[in-house]
Amino acid sequence: MTRILQLSDPHIVPDGQLAYGIVDTAEALATAIRTINRILPLIGPVDLAVVTGDLTDFGTPGEYARFKALMAALPIPYRVIPGNHDRREAMRAAFADEDWMPKSGPISWSINLADFSLIALDTLVEGHHHGILEGASLTMLRNELARRPGKPAIVAIHHPPFNTGIIPMDINNLHNGDELQAILDAHEGETRLVCGHVHRNVTRQFGTSIGMIAPGVSHAVTLDQRVDNPHTLSLEPGGFMLHEWRSGIVSHAVAAHVPPERYPFTGAF
Repeated sequence: MTRILQLSDPHIVPDGQLAYGIVDTAEALATAIRTINRILPLIGPVDLAVVTGDLTDFGTPGEYARFKALMAALPIPYRVIPGNHDRREAMRAAFADEDWMPKSGPISWSINLADFSLIALDTLVEGHHHGILEGASLTMLRNELARRPGKPAIVAIHHPPFNTGIIPMDINNLHNGDELQAILDAHEGETRLVCGHVHRNVTRQFGTSIGMIAPGVSHAVTLDQRVDNPHTLSLEPGGFMLHEWRSGIVSHAVAAHVPPERYPFTGAF
């Protein structure tokens, strides 16, 4: 059975700093990894983890080095794509020794797993908060799906192509989602679109696909749907996603901090 983990938006800052002066994002990521390591024996083998953008807060080499040092505690392979807080060339340099990292152009890649393909696409527009899928990434997606007609696919991006009602995030979502939807709708197999950026677990229909936003591993974007939203963060519990194949793609939201204690349901029924 194929399983992948999705972590998103760790926003790692330099050692000794807090994101926005408030959030210990390094400890939040470390907590999520400890949870993963503890539950792996309960859920079975996991093929891969994907981090869907905003690995760092400022895209500096030092932040990527710190991110990699924290991720070294994860006992499964992982791959990454950039978010709007990342910087493409600094990320490329940080992972230059990985064979999945493109030598130039968008940081988009794919892997053919037993039950579904995972296609990860770069939506970064340097210097801006919104996202765009460049022509090279759209062509790659179209070609990868055509190479395996009918095979299920999970497509991972940072910027969601749909609105959530949180206006400061919605104006900075993926700006050419119609092109993405057309490609996914044309595929004969099941497709699931998994995103980051909003730091909240959100699900909706996106054409013929199910679109999902993963929670951030640390802080959340406040669920404020007022027109005059002041755009704030909330110290809500972090989380990550488990996507697996069970005669279809099944997605689980998992809390970043899961206490180790378990209690029987004795007498509950």
